[in-house]
Amino acid sequence: MTFQELGLSARFVSRLDALGLTTPTAIQTQAIPHALAGRDILGIAQTGTGKTAAFGIPLVVALSKAQERPAPKSARGLILAPTRELAGQIAQNLQGLTDDLRIMLVVGGKSISAQAQKLSRGTDVLVATPGRLIDLMERGDILLDRTRFLVLDEADQMLDIGFVHALRRIARMLGKERQTMMFSATMPKTMADLSRDYLDDPVRVEASPPGKVADKVAHSVHFVASEQKQDLLIELLDGHRDDRALVFSRTKRGAERLMKSLDRAGFAATSIHGNKSQGQRDRAITAFRDGSVRVLVATDVAARGIDIPGVGHVYNYDLPNVPENYVHRIGRTARAGTSGRAIAFCAADEVSELKAIEKVLGMRVEIAGGRPWEAMTGSAKPRDRRQPRRRSGGRSVRLAA
Repeated sequence: MTFQELGLSARFVSRLDALGLTTPTAIQTQAIPHALAGRDILGIAQTGTGKTAAFGIPLVVALSKAQERPAPKSARGLILAPTRELAGQIAQNLQGLTDDLRIMLVVGGKSISAQAQKLSRGTDVLVATPGRLIDLMERGDILLDRTRFLVLDEADQMLDIGFVHALRRIARMLGKERQTMMFSATMPKTMADLSRDYLDDPVRVEASPPGKVADKVAHSVHFVASEQKQDLLIELLDGHRDDRALVFSRTKRGAERLMKSLDRAGFAATSIHGNKSQGQRDRAITAFRDGSVRVLVATDVAARGIDIPGVGHVYNYDLPNVPENYVHRIGRTARAGTSGRAIAFCAADEVSELKAIEKVLGMRVEIAGGRPWEAMTGSAKPRDRRQPRRRSGGRSVRLAA
């Protein structure tokens, strides 16, 4: 299948060729023809499968064909993403697809007054995080009644980090006559409920079953005591110093502390988490992307949507509380057909998390080190899900991430 066979013009296909997009991916092959026909789309696809082009191409084609000028304070097309980093990447990718459309990015951490001033002229496509969009709506700086195209990317992640009320509030401001595309790597019940609110008789396209991870990821787990995790990580990182590695910590404080320990151990390391300014986060990702930093320590929220080629190893230093987040974490490796390794560290009080991850994966994770805690203690007591685990200082681990 070629892009021209999907219904794109020869001129547009030539532009895609110049960007290195020569053969459509599975999700693009399924989504683009229906989107070009004006249908609502519910796309289920893991990260790294070409979702941005799957919605970006038909969006650019439709807006270019209409040849309208955006009204002041309006956006003809709106794309919502859960994090600043992902929103920025989407805007950058869209700019590569068109010279004619005005693409604008609005996210937190930047001057809202400067964003409002730019919006006063209107824009063809607005890429935004829900929080900043709500801020602009409350100020009267953006009107959504003229928006005819809506995209929700990584929709499950927006729900996971608490944007459900913001999304419902935004939905009420949108015009009824619109085309909506929603993409997600997983399909929890809350996602199904949200899709009913937003989508009208959607076509469901699926590049992989919900929750399925990249086929070329090799999974492994080390059973290790919490106090020994840092030494094990240093030992494993030392075996591939020239490769990019992404390390996930459950908390902001833990991520920063671990990054400083790796730096003292001689690794070129940096970190991204909620306590970092937008400028610090941008500089950290740039350094990781250009190779001047080889190890990036991150929390789940900060790392969502990051698209950096060549990440060979993803370490789950702390296992995620939500098993579907494992899918998003390891989606940072084995992108665009490459292979990668996902290494999990499992302490005695994380056995229930590991079992939940294995259930989502539909397989047992290969043991790379240590002995299963059940084999040593008989059976692991599942953690009480109603009470978040606490560490010194009494702060809730989940709230700290």
